[in-house]
Amino acid sequence: MSPNVVATTPVRAMLVLGTRPEAIKLAPVARAMAAGPLFEPVVVTTGQHREMLHQMLDLLGVKARVQLDVMRDRQELSQLTARLIDGLGDVVRAERPDLVVVQGDTTSALTGALAAFYEHVPVAHVEAGLRTGVLDNPFPEELNRRLIGRMARWHFAPTPRAAGHLTAEGVPDAEVFVTGNTVVDNLLWMLGQGTGRNHFHSDLRRVLVTLHRRENQGDKMRAMGAALARLADRGDVEVVLPLHKSPAVREALLPALDGHPHVRVVEPLGYADFSATLAGSDLVLTDSGGIQEEAPSLGKPLLVLRTTTERPEAVEAGAARLVGTEPQAILEAAMHLLDDAEEYGRMVAAGNPFGDGLATERIVAQLAEDFGAEADAAAAGAKADAEGVPEPVVVTQGEGPGSYSTA
Repeated sequence: MSPNVVATTPVRAMLVLGTRPEAIKLAPVARAMAAGPLFEPVVVTTGQHREMLHQMLDLLGVKARVQLDVMRDRQELSQLTARLIDGLGDVVRAERPDLVVVQGDTTSALTGALAAFYEHVPVAHVEAGLRTGVLDNPFPEELNRRLIGRMARWHFAPTPRAAGHLTAEGVPDAEVFVTGNTVVDNLLWMLGQGTGRNHFHSDLRRVLVTLHRRENQGDKMRAMGAALARLADRGDVEVVLPLHKSPAVREALLPALDGHPHVRVVEPLGYADFSATLAGSDLVLTDSGGIQEEAPSLGKPLLVLRTTTERPEAVEAGAARLVGTEPQAILEAAMHLLDDAEEYGRMVAAGNPFGDGLATERIVAQLAEDFGAEADAAAAGAKADAEGVPEPVVVTQGEGPGSYSTA
């Protein structure tokens, strides 16, 4: 805050998270806010990934103030969305935050932003501006990001490309901030704790695989599982697959992979163990978004098992390849990297386009600066009112959706 302003109460920042990736990427923000006097973080978990989420919050140094229970077995996306808007609306009204912070592209992020918008609370979007250009791929994440972008007041973009998407969509330059990605901050923090266990158990080539996306489930994922089994048939690789809790994912992958002598199917790993396993891998195959940022941070060649990516920076840098979902293409790409030492080395050396580990510092500093400016304006207004001078209205966002003003 500005040096001439003394805050009587900290800024209440409600951080909404429902999935494991959101927890990973918002944890450093929550820790930084809790460490100083300017903010009071109010962490709200929606329970979207209930089992995977709650096992790691203590590990991340984050304590939830509110825990919603909205998940139902095989519920429709519309049902989840309705429950989240209803529950988060109640929380916003009860907690009365000064701002709401959401991350990424999940249903929890979308409904957190919408609940805040309905209550006239400004929204900060961490990891803003990622786009594939295809409205339903990934589904529903691409639409979620675009909708949050219409409601947010602060757009914390991880890369210049992401920032460019936002300004091209009409977001004012003054509301877009290139910060890097907080996933890098938390990954480096976690590895520094030294508490994780590497789940690779052999000296073979180590291949880490994660699969879970809705658009890959069903016959497509079954075929991908068969391709992974053929990769493991080489005999010189060890595949570790942390298996998502989704019944649809398990039904698709277990028939081809469970019991294979060179495949270790394990339950979802806690963040410390996953970080250590990632650090111990030689090659990563994934349809995840966050791992596309984490793997390059550690110099791990990455094959993206999707037809689109909202993180093309890793592909352009040479740290990742977008190989699609066709089984033969996946198998050939993995075989090539395992057999071509020169190409493998180029990917290892490509570098990380997603940040330097200081994204959290930039985000919290910007919010502190802006809330300090608002406090300055409020103090000036109070002085003017006391002197009988009409109080100005300070507009902090333009006309249109998401606009608001403070007097």
